[in-house]
Amino acid sequence: MVDESLALAEAFPELGEGVTVDYSDEEPVLRRADGAEVDTWRDNYPYERRMGRAEYERTKRLLQIELLKLLYWVEATGQRMVIVFEGRDAAGKGGTIKRFTEHLDPRVARVVALGKPSDREQGEWYFQRYVNRLPTAGEIVLFDRSWYNRAGVERVMGYCTDEQYERFIRQAPAFERMLVDDGVLLVKLWFSVSQAEQRTRFMIRQVDPVRRWKLSLTDIQSLDRWDAYTQAKVTMFRATDTDIAPWTVVKSNDKRRARLEAMRSVLARFAYDDKDSEAIGVPDPRIVGAAATLLEAGEDDTDLSPTPLAHRPGQAPGPGHHPA
Repeated sequence: MVDESLALAEAFPELGEGVTVDYSDEEPVLRRADGAEVDTWRDNYPYERRMGRAEYERTKRLLQIELLKLLYWVEATGQRMVIVFEGRDAAGKGGTIKRFTEHLDPRVARVVALGKPSDREQGEWYFQRYVNRLPTAGEIVLFDRSWYNRAGVERVMGYCTDEQYERFIRQAPAFERMLVDDGVLLVKLWFSVSQAEQRTRFMIRQVDPVRRWKLSLTDIQSLDRWDAYTQAKVTMFRATDTDIAPWTVVKSNDKRRARLEAMRSVLARFAYDDKDSEAIGVPDPRIVGAAATLLEAGEDDTDLSPTPLAHRPGQAPGPGHHPA
């Protein structure tokens, strides 16, 4: 614990230079000693201003009402829905899941956030413990991280062997095809955060006592492995961004916009009862869309060009094309 605390302190030397956290809004802000905001959220972001709280709360309520309609439809028709929330550490997955489920019946919509596998689970087929948590008829399951752990943190941090990783890359598309062929409604969301904004969020976690539990030594080690995680992400998209189970990227430097656009993205693709398309609106292509059209620094077109979503047959290519 002492070594971990020392590592955390050494990772953020600027915290000893008067940097503080401003808690005056719902979302804490990091400020320099002179009071100026650390505005790393602007990096590679298409808006000049963050979404204001009043607009956010008003729109969130409308979308949460639609999410309830979606839940009633899933329950009444016996659908099985899986929503996968993936992305780098501090990309905003947990906060988005919280807003998704804020008013949903937990008996119908449940969150699965698995920890380290047990000795028994380590001896099983890799996908087995995820299969055991899949929904039955009339349920929605939201995975706060999923089987894609193997393509990300396990790959980069060396927690799996090359053989295990290659087997996963081969099996994941087949596994997802089986789910979809069996009628499971599968949505895969990737939350994208810039390198500078991730660091800012880590610093807020280090300072804020109610968020400190979210910051681990593995998180700090990831700061020096940004490029490795980028390559792992690109490789994962190439292998698993398929016509039957495409990835949808959500740019999350502005958490409020990311949460709302993730909700819109899910709601827009299902024909549930009493759907209010006007209340939902149209998913913002600058914030949410195809994997190959919403890039962060270091993820250039040549890296992502093999991604199927770059241009699907019968669909015009363009920034942020939204999966049907």
